[in-house]
Amino acid sequence: MTYSEDKAQREKERAQDASMENEASPPTPMVQISLKEYDKLKDKQHYITDKGLIDIIDNMERLLRALRKHIVRSDFNE
Repeated sequence: MTYSEDKAQREKERAQDASMENEASPPTPMVQISLKEYDKLKDKQHYITDKGLIDIIDNMERLLRALRKHIVRSDFNE
């Protein structure tokens, strides 16, 4: 095969590959769910459900309870 034939063959393959690029539909990031499921998800967005985050909040609550024991609410400037 000569250089010009090889080049023509590569060009033909490239053109064919380019023509097929638009044939496949791109994947869509959307899913379909029922309205009932959607409403449940909308309601859940107002609550913390992650177990790791709940543990952190619980630890913060324990720490605040321990700190409150040391609070003296009196005016020291009197």
